Amino acid sequence: MIAHIAWREFRNLFLSPLAWCVLAVVQFLLAFIFLAQLENFQLVQSRLLAMEGAPGVTDLVATPVLTSATTLLLLVVPLLTMRMFAEERRSGTLRLLISAPVSLYQVVLGKYLGLVGLLLVMVGMLLLMPLSLVLGTSLDWGKLAAAALGLTLMISAFAAAGLFMSTLTVQPVVAAVSSFGLLLLLWIIDWAGAINQQFSEVFSYLSLLRHYESMVQGVFSSADLAYYLLFIVAFLGLAVRRLDAERLQR
Repeated sequence: MIAHIAWREFRNLFLSPLAWCVLAVVQFLLAFIFLAQLENFQLVQSRLLAMEGAPGVTDLVATPVLTSATTLLLLVVPLLTMRMFAEERRSGTLRLLISAPVSLYQVVLGKYLGLVGLLLVMVGMLLLMPLSLVLGTSLDWGKLAAAALGLTLMISAFAAAGLFMSTLTVQPVVAAVSSFGLLLLLWIIDWAGAINQQFSEVFSYLSLLRHYESMVQGVFSSADLAYYLLFIVAFLGLAVRRLDAERLQR
């Protein structure tokens, strides 16, 4: 049942004009950033050859593109999640969905996996750009794999938070704005640690960006993986609880 719901959600998202517009805009902007980084690398390549332990093409081209992708997807993912439940509540189909002979966790997980499937397509299209550099140079495969994993975990966390926010409102626009606000708060929350040193470690741990920064540098940590997995499970669990409370009210 989860696979059926996930496939249905993926198909609906992939066939929607919004998804195609998002894919096109994201790919265009990141392609522009990729070409700009590649041009800058070519300009400094002669100086890098004279440096010992100089950064390579992975550090100066691939990594900045993946880092820019996280910032861009922070804006984009709420646009994809805003209709997940808010639109169904507004159209009246949510009542039928939560009263169907299927558990709520299957509904939430199915919708989430369908959305993540679309986001993985986006990540795959993005990775084609740095992978094309193999034709003319060598890449640091370990660092690239860690950065790609970090990007996948990051946008999966975005999707979980956005899906939960979509369960709280009837208006998709409100869901999108509130999702962006929540994600932005969790993105910059470690700034508060610079003001209050007493809680700096707590704020740093809660920050979405801090856990990605270590991965994009090629450092894989089980603590970072656990953070993203707990983040996803927590927000999906909150979404199930929200829908369950609404079903009990009916």
